[in-house]
Amino acid sequence: MKTRRNFIKHAGLLSAATLIMPQLRMASAKNSKYGVQLYSFRDGMLKNPKKTLEMIASLGFKEIESAGSNKGYYYGLSPAEMAKTCQALGMSLTSGHVHLDDKFERTMADAVASGQEYLICSSLPTEGQTIDNYKKVAEQFNKAGEACRQHGLKFGYHNHEYEFETENGEVLYDVLMDNTEKELVHMELDLGWVVVAGKEPLHYFKKYPGRFPLWHLKDMDMHEKESTEFGKGVLDVPLMLELKELSGVQHIYIEQEEYASTPFESMQHNMNYLRNL
Repeated sequence: MKTRRNFIKHAGLLSAATLIMPQLRMASAKNSKYGVQLYSFRDGMLKNPKKTLEMIASLGFKEIESAGSNKGYYYGLSPAEMAKTCQALGMSLTSGHVHLDDKFERTMADAVASGQEYLICSSLPTEGQTIDNYKKVAEQFNKAGEACRQHGLKFGYHNHEYEFETENGEVLYDVLMDNTEKELVHMELDLGWVVVAGKEPLHYFKKYPGRFPLWHLKDMDMHEKESTEFGKGVLDVPLMLELKELSGVQHIYIEQEEYASTPFESMQHNMNYLRNL
């Protein structure tokens, strides 16, 4: 039976928690070491990668994730030069989006030279929205993960929205999750595309706790089905940040593919948004 004393004590704890939680949320957001996916600055990186990296550093980013371009994964710089440029600006090249193809041995060697930790496959290596293909891809990913581990790297996969289609009642992304080894295949969850696909990130955090060491934090305009600045779309960014521990995330890369004005102004808005949580 609850006594009045216990009730008052319990109520006091709730009141304290109510006061403390917003402070914890704010501290969590402000203390996070945010990164950026360089596809957000794709034009600038092709024109002048060093100057663009300087602009990115001025926004407060600490981690960089590279992406493919018509000048390669390092935008015309050598892997070592890319890493050195980032380090001089107080940033670190921690991840890169790549293809799982016949050049993967060279891709791994370059990643080692750049000092990065993750190689993230940015698209399925074989086409086919079927369970059989996703099981085949999972086998390829496990092998790539083992190869990366031999090089001191970590292999992962970045989703879009199509992986959440179903066949015979099975979600294809779940097939991929269930058939990859968590020690070998590290998932980078794009929260924006999850929402566009009609799914909830929280569902996946609960179903596969700790399986998502990397995120793309991306707000989405559901009317246009494209990315937008934080607070202007449907993604509950504050809630996502509260769920970091459940998901297992260690690296949060902000990505925005479309802009109200310029990439710099959009990212400035996004960083200010996070600082003001």
